[in-house]
This record gives sequence, structure tokens and C-alpha cells, in this order.
Amino acid sequence: MPQTAVRETVRSESPTTPPADRLMRRLLRVQATDRRAASSAHRAFRVSIVVSAVRCLITYLAVPILIPFTAIAGLVATPLSIALCCFAFVNGVIGVRRFWIADHRHRWMYTWFMAVVFAVLTVALVMDISRLVTGA
Repeated sequence: MPQTAVRETVRSESPTTPPADRLMRRLLRVQATDRRAASSAHRAFRVSIVVSAVRCLITYLAVPILIPFTAIAGLVATPLSIALCCFAFVNGVIGVRRFWIADHRHRWMYTWFMAVVFAVLTVALVMDISRLVTGA
């Protein structure tokens, strides 16, 4: 009979857990840690970075090149950029959760990095929405 792999899960709330860690775990709804989940956390990190890079390439490279060739590029670019921003934001949150579930040693560094990415995405999203509303 084959043995199944049992994941090592540990309750994340303990008296020795710093208050900031407890706050982040509650905010991200992380009840238990799984130290073997680090590979999925790294994969989620890579996906969120790739999505952000694709959004930037489309918004700042492909669209300016395509606009002289077709008038419809301007109509498609803003909604596409908004959709990619939202997708990158969701993947970023998933990545942060996975880093915290994995109890990764660099979880705070990644959390702050993603906070900066979220700020940039928020500015881009607000600019895109205002561009869409004003019709510019």
C-alpha cells in the first residue's frame, strides 16, 4: 500500500509570533503554515511579475507603436490595460498569501515589494480609468 505524503501544517498563531505577523496573517486569512509550500509561492511571484511585465509591454511599447497603424488600438489598449492591472493585482495577492502560508523567511520583504507594485498598479489603474471616462 503506497504511503501518501503528509504536509506539515502548523497553527500560525502562537504566543511567540510577533504582533505584526499576527496582523498580516489575519488580514490575508492565513490560519496555518505549510513550510513545503515555498515552491508554489515562488511560482505565484513569477506569474505576478510576468503579468505586470506583459501589461507594461503592451501599454508602453506595443500600443504606441500600433497607434499610428490603426485607430482601434487606442480603444482596445485602455480596457486591456485595466484587465491586466486587475489580473496582476489578484495574482499579487495570491502570491503574498502563498509566501505567508509557506512561512517563507523573506515574506516581509516580498510583502513590501508587492505593496510597491500594488501602488504602481493602482496609479496605472486610476489613470486608465480616468482616460476611459474622459474618452481621451
